[in-house]
Formats: sequence, C-alpha cells, structure tokens
Amino acid sequence: MLEIVAGRLLAPYVGMSLYTWTAIISVVLAGLTIGHWIGGRLAESAADAAAAHRRTAIALALAALSAAATLPLLRLAATPLLALGLDPVTAIIGLAAFLFLPPSLFAGIVSPILTKLAVDADRARTGRTIGRMYALGAAGSILGTLSAGYLFISWIGSVGTVLAVAGLYAILAVGLLIGQKRLLLAALAAFVLAGGGLAATPRALASPCTVESDYYCLRVEDFSGQSGRASAVLVLDHLGHGINDAAQPGLFYSSYLQFTDEMAARRFGRDRLDAFFIGGGAFTLPRAWSQSFADPHLHVAEIDPSVTALAHDRLWLAPTAKGLTIDHRDARLALQSLSAAPRFDVVFGDAFHDIGIPSHLVTREFHRQIAARLKPGGFYAINVIESRHEPRFLFALLQTLAHDFAAVEVWIDGDEMAQGERITYLVLASDQASDTPILRSDRFFSRHWLRLKGDQVRAKVAEARVPDLTDDFSPVDRLMAHVLLSPEIGEK
Repeated sequence: MLEIVAGRLLAPYVGMSLYTWTAIISVVLAGLTIGHWIGGRLAESAADAAAAHRRTAIALALAALSAAATLPLLRLAATPLLALGLDPVTAIIGLAAFLFLPPSLFAGIVSPILTKLAVDADRARTGRTIGRMYALGAAGSILGTLSAGYLFISWIGSVGTVLAVAGLYAILAVGLLIGQKRLLLAALAAFVLAGGGLAATPRALASPCTVESDYYCLRVEDFSGQSGRASAVLVLDHLGHGINDAAQPGLFYSSYLQFTDEMAARRFGRDRLDAFFIGGGAFTLPRAWSQSFADPHLHVAEIDPSVTALAHDRLWLAPTAKGLTIDHRDARLALQSLSAAPRFDVVFGDAFHDIGIPSHLVTREFHRQIAARLKPGGFYAINVIESRHEPRFLFALLQTLAHDFAAVEVWIDGDEMAQGERITYLVLASDQASDTPILRSDRFFSRHWLRLKGDQVRAKVAEARVPDLTDDFSPVDRLMAHVLLSPEIGEK
C-alpha cells in the first residue's frame, strides 16, 4: 500500500513518469532486501518465542513511526533537496530513498522472524510451512496493491492511506506485545493517536492537492498576479495544464492554443466546426471555441471526471457550454467507439502528462484511427514539448505520422526560437499542406508562428534513425529522457 501511495505523494514535487515509478519500486525492494537480511539475523539470535515476538513488535513499531513520518518529512525535505541542482533522476531517487527506504526496511524485518517461528512450531512440515509463509506474503502484497489503488486513495486520499498503513503497523505491534484479546482496544488507541497527530500538525500533513482524484493530484492556482486579470491555472501533479481567463475565453496565454485557434479559423472560418479533443485539461480551447464558432460540435475525451468538475467549479467552464460533449473515457477508446467515417475538422492532442505523452496515444494504430475520422482538409494538431537539439521523440512522431498523413508540418512560435533548451513544437498532420509558411495573430497577444522547412525536417528525421511508434513498441520515456535530464524542468 505504501509503495502505491508513494507515487501519488511524490507527484506534486517530481511528477509521475517511468523514472518516478522505477525509483519508488527500486527503493522499496532495496528496503525489503536489507530488512530481510537483518530480520534473518534477528530470528536466528532470538532466545525464545517471546523474544522473537518483542523484536517483531519493535520492527512494526518502527515501521509505523517511519511510515507516518513520510508526511511531514516530504513537506520539509522536498523543496530543499530539489533546490540543490541535482539532475532530476538523482533527485527523484534521493527523495524516494529518504522517505520510503526506512519503512520498507523495518517492514522487511518481520517476515524472516515470523517464518522462523512458524517453522519451529511445525518442524515436521518445514517445506509446507515455508511455502505457506511465502504465499501469504504474496497474497498480502496483492491485497495491499488492490486496496490502495482501488479503495483507500479514492476514499481517504494519500495522507489518509499513509496514516492507515501506519495505524495497521501500530496495531500489529501492540497486538504482539499485549495479546490478541486486546487487539480491538489497541486498534482504537492507534487510530485515536493518528487522528490526534493529524489534528495537531495540519499544515505538515495536509495534502497539497485541491482535489485528489483517481488519476492526478489536482490544484488550481491564481494567475491574476502574472496576467493582471482574473485568471487561473490548472496544475496536474506538478505541471501547469492550461490557463483560463475569467472574462475572455478566447484570450490564450499559451501560444500553441492560439496557433490552433488561428489555423482552425483560417481553414474553416468561424461558422461550423467539428472537433475532437484528446484530453480536456483546463478545457481552455473547448471553452473558447464554444463561444467563438457559430455552430460548434466539440467532443472532449477527458478520462478524469474530477478534472471536468474542477473546470466547472474553478475555471469558468459553463456546464451548458454550447456544442460541448464531454466523454469521461480514455481518448483512444472514445475515438474508436465513434463511427469510422470522416466527421471532424480538427483533432487536437494535448495529453501531455509530466514530460511525456501516454504511449498508446502516439502510435501508428491510433494515428490511423484519427486519419479515418478527419474530413478532407481537416487536421490533427499536437503540441510536443521537446529539446531544441536532437528532439528524438519529435522525430519519431513525425516519422510515424508520415505513414498515414500526406502533409506533416512542424510549426514553432517565432518568439520562442531563440529561447531556452526546451521548445513547444506544434505538429500539424493533414491530407493538405497549409497555404502559408507564416501565421500571424493580433488577438489579445501579437504572435507569429513559422513553419519549419519540410525538406530539412525530413532530412533530420532520416538522420536520427528513430523507430516507428507502434502499439508493440512505443518507447516514449526513453526517447524523451534527454528532456527529463536537462536542467529546464518546469511548468508546461
């Protein structure tokens, strides 16, 4: 349970990626390994069963204390550790080890001692006893994983789940010391103490999330200080995913949204528009198009209902927005459930989470489904946050798109060309090339976008020797590892 909830606890600070989960799983296994070794020595040196019980109780008590301590320690240590300037992978591993190695180690001490006690109690069936202990351990791991993922985090959040784990360790520790008949009283005492501790230190233990959903740690932060207008930004885990203006839905603080809006208007005018959105986020573009087009039909596939609810409650998305249909399913499942016939002018992909895109949303099989549902002249737009130098994921995406789209273009904000190592590339895939190499807009913000020369882009893609992205092989995290390892880790 603690291993599963560790990812949610770390997400607001270091995001949620393959690297985060790798660090967490490795740290927990390292803790268990060390704990098993220590537990074996303690089991062997215990004078009798009573001594073994005491040692087990002490290990469980330390597991309870160290598990509960992860909550205040995370708040105290995360910011200073991340401010040291370490590369992101080192920072993730260091933070995970500091928080979750101790409770895993102390929990790991328990199994060898209990196994020794079980073997001593039935020496005639040693093999069967050891097998039973291994089976019970595996079954407990399965139960804990299911309980955390499907019940506890949804019911009581990550903080409550950690306290439940700490409370359970404490109950077991007290039960070993005072006997099973008093276990109920021990359980009550442990939860009263946990509740009292939470009430005494609310700022240290409170979740940083406005809403903790089944998918993300969600929060809405005021953006008025930066914009000078009533505005707010939606943050999923630790990255911003859209800024909405209260009074002007068509005011796009993000350049790539303004580009998509201008390109759609250039190709289709401002009358009818049929669009499919891969991800809702702050619903910035659907909210704007609901008002700026006379007859919009906007199908938004947003997997997390809590994101939608927060957009309604805090980001000024009207529940009765014109032409808006919200589908709370995975975007690929939602798209393939629709008829395989041309029906959309625009398919807009904005499903970035952390530094990458869910791998199943960038494969050739998915692109084929998109191409089949675009009207003649329609386009698929996707923003890609990548490196200025050697953007290997971008190259793989372009190579893959070229199999199903006659025209694959890369656009970039003209003002962003000379800034930083990370760039938001704007990829446009269609059956028709755009009719201009430069797109300009003076609506609210004066911006211009440049289309990179196609022959140069194709040459770079060929030189990169990247794989096609397929359902069988889509190594998004590996292709974007250079972005994670760069010092420019910040908001989207």
